[in-house]
Amino acid sequence: MQESEEKKIALELLETEQAYVNRLHLLDQVFYTELMKEAKTGKTVPEEVVKMIFSNISSIYQFHAEFFLPELRKRMEDWNRNPRIGDVILKLAPFLKMYGEYVKNFDKAVELITAWSEKSPPFQELIADIQKRKVCANLTLQHHMLEPVQRIPRYELLLKDYVRKLPPQSPDRGDADKALEMIFMVAKHSNAAIAEMERLQNLWVVYQRLGLEDDIVDPSNELIKEGPIQKISTRNNSTSEKYLFLFNNMLLYCVPKVIQVGAEFQVHLRMDVEGMKVRELKDTEFPHTFLVSGKQRTLELQAR
Repeated sequence: MQESEEKKIALELLETEQAYVNRLHLLDQVFYTELMKEAKTGKTVPEEVVKMIFSNISSIYQFHAEFFLPELRKRMEDWNRNPRIGDVILKLAPFLKMYGEYVKNFDKAVELITAWSEKSPPFQELIADIQKRKVCANLTLQHHMLEPVQRIPRYELLLKDYVRKLPPQSPDRGDADKALEMIFMVAKHSNAAIAEMERLQNLWVVYQRLGLEDDIVDPSNELIKEGPIQKISTRNNSTSEKYLFLFNNMLLYCVPKVIQVGAEFQVHLRMDVEGMKVRELKDTEFPHTFLVSGKQRTLELQAR
């Protein structure tokens, strides 16, 4: 008898899960464990750095090796009597939210590997030594670390396919649909983690350009818009080049620094967005001008 389409997909899920657990074993039990052992001797790299590189990989490995894979295996052995996997995935899918932390940390981890490989030759040598082993299949640590980032989208594709191939009357339909919805939410959750990481990264770059003034550095701020502007001086009818950063809660009125050592701008004035008013002016001499008035003061500005 030909195997049913949905069983083929379920078997593919089991096979890829087995290969994935082997990859997680390599990351957690080989790379992480050996680098940590060396770090404890104090000769290669601080222990904290190793922990930061591998994030929560141990929890992810344990979850897949001790729960997810055995449950799938058990179910596939019993397929003829009970042809379904939706309920297994539904039960275990909430734990996949653990990936948010790993995904969010991924770029930072890769940066740390590069930086410490340059800083510490013994660290680089140990990684190179492990990479030479047969189990690594000529691939780098970074390559192996990418696997967990790609695993949840893979589940989503396989499960979508599985749901599509299920007969309409299948007893697994309800659970499989719910499981797919949950995997979709988890995938969105890890995408949100990546987006948040990018937002913080961009915010940090802006803070560096502003000279890291401590009363401005706040991770909850959101940059809405930035750009050059002309300040109009009514006293001598002239304009001078300034720069604005508009955040969700404040407007920073800055002066570009001539000698850009460290910061690119100097903050001249910080205005609260709360209670701020903006009014367009009809000025023939200075077109595109507007007034920004806030609690702190009023500025007459001209756009390009």
